[in-house]
Amino acid sequence: MASRAVKKVTVIGAGFVGSTAAYTLMMSGLVSEIAFIDVDAGKVEGEVMDLNHGMQFVRPVKIKVGAYEDCAESDIVIIAAGAGQKPGETRIDLVHRNAAVFKNIIGNIARITRNCILLVVTNPVDILTYVTWKFSGFPRSRVIGSGTVLDTARFRYLLGDHIGIDARNVHAYIIGEHGDTEVPAWSLTNIAGISMDEYCMRCRMCNGQLSRENIYAEVRNAAYRIIERKGATYYAVALAVRRIAEAILRDENSILTVSSTLEGQYGIEDVALSLPSIINRNGIERILDVPLNDKENELLAKSADSLKNVIKELGV
Repeated sequence: MASRAVKKVTVIGAGFVGSTAAYTLMMSGLVSEIAFIDVDAGKVEGEVMDLNHGMQFVRPVKIKVGAYEDCAESDIVIIAAGAGQKPGETRIDLVHRNAAVFKNIIGNIARITRNCILLVVTNPVDILTYVTWKFSGFPRSRVIGSGTVLDTARFRYLLGDHIGIDARNVHAYIIGEHGDTEVPAWSLTNIAGISMDEYCMRCRMCNGQLSRENIYAEVRNAAYRIIERKGATYYAVALAVRRIAEAILRDENSILTVSSTLEGQYGIEDVALSLPSIINRNGIERILDVPLNDKENELLAKSADSLKNVIKELGV
C-alpha cells in the first residue's frame, strides 16, 4: 500500500474491546484519525464524546463517529464487533452467532475498499479470521487475527513472575488456537538465550514439570477466570491490538504470534491459527518456520483439526 501522511484506523464495534482498543490507540500517538462504527448509534456517540473530552492530554488525533465509507481511507480496519463471551461459554460456542454478524460487516467493508489491512479481534478469533478471509477476498497477508499475541503475553508474564525475571526478557510463544487447544512452545522458550530446560536444571527451586503444567493451565484458562470475576476481558487484549497496529503502521518487521490462514506450513492448510509471523506495513510478510519438537507438532496439528471441525459446521 502507498504511504500516506495521515494514519487512519477504523474500529468496528464499540463494546468493551473496541472502545478500549480505541483508547489505547488514542494514547499511543500512532494514528492521526480514528473512525468508530457501531450499530448502537447512542453507544458509539457516547464513546467518541468521552474520548474527545480527553484530547488535550494526548497527541492530536481526530476521533469521530464513522461509517463504512471511512474504511476506504483507513490503513487498518479493526473488527471488534459481535457477541461477547459469557461465563461458562467457550470461545467456540460463540462461533455461529458471530459468523453471521461478520458476513454482513465484511460485505460492507469489501464493497468500499480492498486496500486496508483487516485486523480481527472478535472471538473465536481464529475461526472469524478464516471467515473474514473467505468473505472478503483479501490476500491472506492482509487478514490478520489478534491470535495468541495476548496468550503469549500472559505466558511470558507468568513465566517471568515465577522465576523472578522481567517478562520482557522472557522469550516464549503460545501457538495454535487462541483457546482451549493452544500450544505452549516450551522447546523455544528461553531466558537470555538459556533454554527453559537448562534454566530449570540450574534453578532447582520448584517441581519443573508440575510448575510448567500449572503455568500453561493458567494461561489457557485466564479469560474464563477473568470473565467469572468481572464479566469481560478488554484491557490486555486492547494493548495487544495496539501492539499489532504499531508493528503495521511503523513498518517494524516485528515477530508476533498473530492468526492467519495457513497454506501448507507444518502440513496445515485452509485454517487460521497463530504462528510467529513477521509483521510490517504490508500485513504478514512471512510466517516463520520455527523448529518445534515432535510433541508440539502433534499438538499443533490437533489444534488445527479442532478448528477445522468448527469451520465444517459453518459451511464457509
